[in-house]
Amino acid sequence: MPLIQRLDARSPDFDAALDRLLAYEASQDEAIEDAVRAILQDVRDRGDDAVLDYTRRFDHVEADSVAALEIPRDDWIAALESLPADQRAALEAAAERVRAYHLRQRAETWTYTEADGTMLGQQITPLDRVGLYVPGGKAAYPSSVLMNAIPAKVAGVPEVVMVTPTPGGSRNPMVLAAAALGGVDRVFAVGGAQAVGALAYGTATMPAVDKIVGPGNAYVAAAKRRVFGIVGIDMIAGPSEILIIGDGSTPADWIAMDLFSQAEHDELAQAILLSPDAAYLDAVEAAIGRLLPAQPRADILRASLGGRGALIQVRDLDHACRIANRIAPEHLEVSTRDPQALLPLIRHAGAIFLGAYSSESLGDYCAGPNHVLPTARTARFSSPLGVYDFQKRSSLIQVSPAGARTLGRIAATLATGEGLHAHAASASLRLETGQP
Repeated sequence: MPLIQRLDARSPDFDAALDRLLAYEASQDEAIEDAVRAILQDVRDRGDDAVLDYTRRFDHVEADSVAALEIPRDDWIAALESLPADQRAALEAAAERVRAYHLRQRAETWTYTEADGTMLGQQITPLDRVGLYVPGGKAAYPSSVLMNAIPAKVAGVPEVVMVTPTPGGSRNPMVLAAAALGGVDRVFAVGGAQAVGALAYGTATMPAVDKIVGPGNAYVAAAKRRVFGIVGIDMIAGPSEILIIGDGSTPADWIAMDLFSQAEHDELAQAILLSPDAAYLDAVEAAIGRLLPAQPRADILRASLGGRGALIQVRDLDHACRIANRIAPEHLEVSTRDPQALLPLIRHAGAIFLGAYSSESLGDYCAGPNHVLPTARTARFSSPLGVYDFQKRSSLIQVSPAGARTLGRIAATLATGEGLHAHAASASLRLETGQP
């Protein structure tokens, strides 16, 4: 198997080849689904007792009560203060940049008044309580804590409840430090489908939330899918993706490493380069071969690049943009001399990185925009996580007497046409007297 596939977008069989490359279907393992179904029902029925049982079984953590699994705020502060100076400074800088960016997203209530005195508008209110799932154990994602908690707090959510497994009682100090910096209100050392169930249904100790956000393993994803409708969720994310449009002006080693940055996530991650320059594709392929053996996650990179990666020659940069819109990637790097010129041609991407110095990895950690992004072509109809995901909109309608006479005739006519006579009467009553 070659290190990475080579495709030619000018060939007659390219469309079929691209479809095969992009093909991904989130398989739902029946054993996982059955286990999650049982766990959620048990948590719903037995509450705290079920949470304790599963925490003992899966995380090997003994506790007399779920209350004992709540991690006190003093422990978060201690974790923050114990970080090496460079880690703390980096975490604080990232938190500040994420907060500054998301402050610009916050929507406000608005109204307008028509000539007859009728007022219409939209009231913006935050969700009451949000649950944040954070993976634990060997995987530690303090950046995800910031990316999920900060937009919620900027939106005005009064309470953010974080859950994170602590296998064998091991707590990750950077995750706890990020909770302190991100504005989290409560933290429970609970993970897995049982944590999702507790957040969705509530227990005697753990409060029910309105929305659950944050990444997790297959069990967590299955649990989020099942509780959707009882609570909101952010998304069910697929494997990570990066698509790069290159004109040959960015060093080939840079591009190779940018492809690695997403391919190293897992074997199903996808990394693709589009370029009209065949010699440049050759150079990037050579860089991949030269740099890959020294990578700590070389085995994952080989599987990802060999199975779902590609170097694709296109006719020109306009052609590259059309293909990019078809792929609708999670991350899109436009690594060209004049990236702004191509921006109007891009319609579908979770995040767009413009220019040679805008590596995707900066977006993952500290640029400011959210790194929770749509995958698996869902960027065609969905957006990055943001403040708007933690705010609700309520329509405002205050009809004046004069407005009631105008609107009442319209509504009564339409309601009669639909055969809804009580609707018509409700509107018509205001026409008869104009007074309550």
